[in-house]
Amino acid sequence: MRTSVARRTTALAGAATALLLAATALAQAQSADSEATHHPRTASAATTPLAGFRVLLSNDDSMQMARPNGSDGKGLYEVRHALCAAGADVVVFAPWANQSGAGTGSTTSGQLTVERRTALPLDYAQDCSTAPAQGAVYGVCKGGSPCGPASLSATPADAVRLALGGGLAAKAGWQDGPGLVVSGTNYGQNVASVVNESGTVGAALAAIGEGVPAVALSSSYDPTVTTSLEVADRTYRETAAYAADFIGQLKRRDLLKPDFVVNVNYPYLPVGQRPRGTAWTSVGTQQLVKGAYTGSGNTFTIGAGFCAPGVEGCRPETKRDADFAMLQRGYVTVTPLGSDRTYTGVKDLRLAAYVKSHG
Repeated sequence: MRTSVARRTTALAGAATALLLAATALAQAQSADSEATHHPRTASAATTPLAGFRVLLSNDDSMQMARPNGSDGKGLYEVRHALCAAGADVVVFAPWANQSGAGTGSTTSGQLTVERRTALPLDYAQDCSTAPAQGAVYGVCKGGSPCGPASLSATPADAVRLALGGGLAAKAGWQDGPGLVVSGTNYGQNVASVVNESGTVGAALAAIGEGVPAVALSSSYDPTVTTSLEVADRTYRETAAYAADFIGQLKRRDLLKPDFVVNVNYPYLPVGQRPRGTAWTSVGTQQLVKGAYTGSGNTFTIGAGFCAPGVEGCRPETKRDADFAMLQRGYVTVTPLGSDRTYTGVKDLRLAAYVKSHG
């Protein structure tokens, strides 16, 4: 048993080292693409590291892109643009409406409907027009009727499982499925305690559960300027450009494996400032958001606020290599997320001994 665990630990450590080496130079090497408008470069062999590579793209923000601040899917279209510019063949299966905070939730009965978006956002309409699947975008809603304004949305995990379980074969002709699932980029970071509720991460976990490698992408923001579309545009664009390069590096090194989700968080930075580098991190223990419930009688209003240091009821950080701390310092964070929730720390030893003795 110990030998098996040691081998697995060694293998994961090797994967970690290789992933970090693939990423280290990318954050500092962000090109002028992030400051440019769309279609910043002409495709060539040197700029298409993902040529012909099939990618299923999803998110938890939806595929609508209708909100002024771009929080309902604009990041997805930026990633779609960057992946197609790198040569990938991309198909989108995403929740019909915003599902932020849906985690790994899924629908277990009834029907799901897939609706293709025919009128794409103007700036993104031609991004994937030369690819075999032409960057087809599908929204997934609940029920057996066409998706409309009042439709209940499928979850991020629903969208990915449906796509991998027959949706891509039926709609795109991908009988062998995609080589990779990319989820995001999300509006806001998915680090520390937020990872547990993240629909972006939930979609990626659904992918590795089906045996397909997955990368989850998230873009940080400054809470004081969250209504600024320019800020969202720039951070989404920088995240997408980084991700396309990073994924190309992983593919070239044969590092896209379904062993764990590669969770990438890109920092919010002032104009002209680039990330300090890329950090391989662990999921932090810090509680970043605290829920609040107010009301009377049988009705309660749900609210939430950010946890500042020292706030009562907000769990502090206990790790030195935590993702949120490194993200705040200006690093792109890369964190492996596994589906195995078994706790292996020393604090479980007494409980384990008790259970075994009473078996």
